[in-house]
Amino acid sequence: MEKLKISGGRPLVGTVNIGGMKNAALPIIFATILVNDVCVLENLPDVSDIATAMEMVRRMGAEIERLDRFTYKIDTRNIRSNSAPLDLARSMRGSYYVIGAELGRFGRSSTAYPGGCNFGVRPIDQHVKGFEALGAKVSYTSETITCYSEKPLEGTSIYLDVASVGATVNIMLAAAKAKGMTVIDNAAREPHIVDLANFLNSCGANISGAGTEVIKIRGVEELYGGTYAIIPDMIEAGTYMIAAAATKGDLTVANVIPRHLEATTAKLLEMGVAVEEGDDYVRVSSNGNFKKVRVKTDFYPGFPTDMNPQFCVLLCLAEGQSVLTESVMEQRFKYTDELARMGARISVNGRDARVDGVTSLTAANVRAVDLRAGAAMVIAALSANGTTIIEDIHHIQRGYEDMVGKLRAVGANIEIVSDKI
Repeated sequence: MEKLKISGGRPLVGTVNIGGMKNAALPIIFATILVNDVCVLENLPDVSDIATAMEMVRRMGAEIERLDRFTYKIDTRNIRSNSAPLDLARSMRGSYYVIGAELGRFGRSSTAYPGGCNFGVRPIDQHVKGFEALGAKVSYTSETITCYSEKPLEGTSIYLDVASVGATVNIMLAAAKAKGMTVIDNAAREPHIVDLANFLNSCGANISGAGTEVIKIRGVEELYGGTYAIIPDMIEAGTYMIAAAATKGDLTVANVIPRHLEATTAKLLEMGVAVEEGDDYVRVSSNGNFKKVRVKTDFYPGFPTDMNPQFCVLLCLAEGQSVLTESVMEQRFKYTDELARMGARISVNGRDARVDGVTSLTAANVRAVDLRAGAAMVIAALSANGTTIIEDIHHIQRGYEDMVGKLRAVGANIEIVSDKI
């Protein structure tokens, strides 16, 4: 198994370029099934989750050509229904988007329960609620979920009990070609919801309201292919912004949409970090003097749950006691035991973590317990005294494109090593 070896204490200085958003790319890749034509997707991140999604679609019958590192040509005209490979579906959370896409195209779908990071119970009841409202029947076995409709899906009004990103995506996919109009009330508002709507509209769909609480989907008979570029990854950008602050650096984070980063930027400014915004970049600099703050994660445009672990590292270095409240994901705080190995003082009670700041973190052997927790371990190691070894880095590679190369280019002492170190 590969590990990361990081010698900390070096400020990050220079410019880092942000890639395409994984959380936007995954639903769009599965949406090409619904399109039933040839699509060219640009600015795809070069991460393992994207490779897994591409392999899933390929094994379902798609013809896939990689035009360059970040661009794929996908021909889904020969996709077979109910053909999603169960082994790959189990390995990735976003695999459940195949259900909405197949249901919208074929009126039926069967796949495995999705995998990915383990944050406790993450039910798909809101997905099922949407599918059933559109006219589908849903059944389960111990390993699979099956959806089918004996007649064409029909548009309807659907109220989501929670603003679930996954459910919003799946209902949009299933409803894009349904008869009549579907209205999703209390829809998720994340930028990747908007990106999916923009992609589908570019293919001939009729979707309005994406980015608001009410999305309207007027079903169309056919979709057609085209070329589409994925938006920049706001979580990758936020991760490097926090890394710059934690290492007392001066880093320009380029190829971003600053509006998507407003929640992260606001908390950094509150802590005393300098943030300068440009048209497509943010510049972050810090002297290492951080003020305590209260942070509560929430659905967009609130503070992202996917920034919880990374921001916690910065709270560990702040003066006084900060409070971090997780309102979106269960069991998000499993990473705090790893930070404690590095000298962090964190007390978790349910969904609240009280973080008592320390002067500095110290090197240790730690694990990446999930994707974003892995990024947090990297930030902690970059700021710490000594050399840190991070295990289970496959989690990091699921969602961060060339993190080692990008960090090296801005001054980090980081390398991938094997078990024999």
